[in-house]
Amino acid sequence: MSSQIVSLDSLTVSPSPRRGGCASSSCGASSRPADIDPATWERIKDHPCYSEEAHHYFARMHVAVAPACNIQCNYCNRKYDCSNESRPGVVSERLTPEEAVRKVVAVAAAVPELSVLGIAGPGDALHDWKNTRATFDAVRKVVPDIKFCLSTNGLALPDHVDEIAEMAIDHVTITINAVDPEIGARIYPWIFFDHKRRTGIEAATILLERQMRGLEMLTARGILVKINSVMIPGINDDHLPEVNRAVRARGAFLHNVMPLISDPAHGTHFGLTGQRGPTPTELKALQDRLDGGAKLMRHCRQCRADAIGLLGEDRGQEFNLDRLPETVTYDPAPRQAYRAFVAAERGDRGAARDDALRRIGAVADDVRLLVAVATKGGARVNEHFGHAREFQIYEAGSKGITLVGHRKVDAYCMGGFGEDATLGPTISALDGIDTVLCAKVGDCPRDALQAAGITVTDAHAYDYIETAVGKVYAERFGRAAAVA
Repeated sequence: MSSQIVSLDSLTVSPSPRRGGCASSSCGASSRPADIDPATWERIKDHPCYSEEAHHYFARMHVAVAPACNIQCNYCNRKYDCSNESRPGVVSERLTPEEAVRKVVAVAAAVPELSVLGIAGPGDALHDWKNTRATFDAVRKVVPDIKFCLSTNGLALPDHVDEIAEMAIDHVTITINAVDPEIGARIYPWIFFDHKRRTGIEAATILLERQMRGLEMLTARGILVKINSVMIPGINDDHLPEVNRAVRARGAFLHNVMPLISDPAHGTHFGLTGQRGPTPTELKALQDRLDGGAKLMRHCRQCRADAIGLLGEDRGQEFNLDRLPETVTYDPAPRQAYRAFVAAERGDRGAARDDALRRIGAVADDVRLLVAVATKGGARVNEHFGHAREFQIYEAGSKGITLVGHRKVDAYCMGGFGEDATLGPTISALDGIDTVLCAKVGDCPRDALQAAGITVTDAHAYDYIETAVGKVYAERFGRAAAVA
């Protein structure tokens, strides 16, 4: 396959001849989780938000055609023209449906990884339903093989479920932070419903009732629903297990518990009043408590409302309207070829994962290892430590090798040289991590990490992540020879 089709640097490593790749789009079946039926897998296998496995390979695109909102959240401030912020509700430019179609065609032509078009505001996709519907209808005519999804606070959801189903939008995300109106009233100062602004318990009661009803209506029609919940320490953190039970009972496919972003510089009510967000350890502890309930999403990046690219990267500035050609010819062939490439990678990676799990299984003791991975995508260890803006966190133990989250960090490395003053925040972000895997690392960060009790290695550069984690686990706990 031509390298110009595959734009991910990480996918330049061909499938191993020892395992043998495949060139068929039917390959990669071994990557299907055991708890997902084949029909559902076909619906999610290329959706980077609904499938943890897919997020290594496939990109999403959000178009900011829905600026208005019908509720106010204490964690939200929809500032515009702030390209350096990565959080929900932020965009650099608002689009008309016509402008959105032009941008989608340009991105689809340039980014073969693109598989999903989402509308996530920056307000509410359903409150601005006219723009949302017009955008989806127009895009379907020119890029018919792209999946559609939308995000909503749920207030207007019951009014649009029939249209959503008719339009074959089969992925919907609802943000549900509480199922108790008293807790909801501490999160939502007001809603606008039935031509009237409502506040307090009344507002929260209406919102929560309509969220639950909308969820039930969607799942009754076979639409896959992801629930987003913002973890707010001291307000809803102890309540979120109840939210998890409630949405699971109503058929939610995924539950995504996200940390509150509360930097005062963002100008949100919570940020300005000192409400803190959870630490990575607190977030993981809550997610661990929820295991066994509704299936959890742990790979969310809390994307901007105009995000483009793989999760964890944002190429939006490359596709601002003033940079786009007036006309773009869309050719589906590169995207089709890329999917065939990914199918081969999935088959190869599945065999590699089986090898890694055998290494884990050879260790008799139930010991766990937290590993931070620097990766550009492609499910490989392929990023320089000093260039990493985030690390994916994997836990290895008796349950296998599982992605359990990510840690964002500030870039400190310029031209290959690290600075002690800026390395500190990176080490702080890696608190509790046992080992860091990367493609390359300099002496300065290696020494600093070692002093902090963290092992870093580039010995497994360009391996599949599971392969590298499995080797490190077996080497650490002494049974590698049994399965070599």
